[in-house]
Amino acid sequence: MRKIALVAAASAAALALAACSEKTEDAAEATADSMAADAEANADAAGDAMEATGDAVAETAEDAADKVEEATDSMTEEAPAE
Repeated sequence: MRKIALVAAASAAALALAACSEKTEDAAEATADSMAADAEANADAAGDAMEATGDAVAETAEDAADKVEEATDSMTEEAPAE
């Protein structure tokens, strides 16, 4: 009789684990999908930030080049004629 109760308890536990396993698998799949969506959104945001930074650096470099050109022109105009 004891063996029958033990087998019945083990069977019940196995069924519970099987059901739990399916739910766990579904939850894991949902988590993986969510993580992939988050990673994609973060990659897009990082790309946008890098593009904006590149644009700002280019603009700053152009401004600096213009100022150097203006300073050079000013110095050339102010230099005494020989």
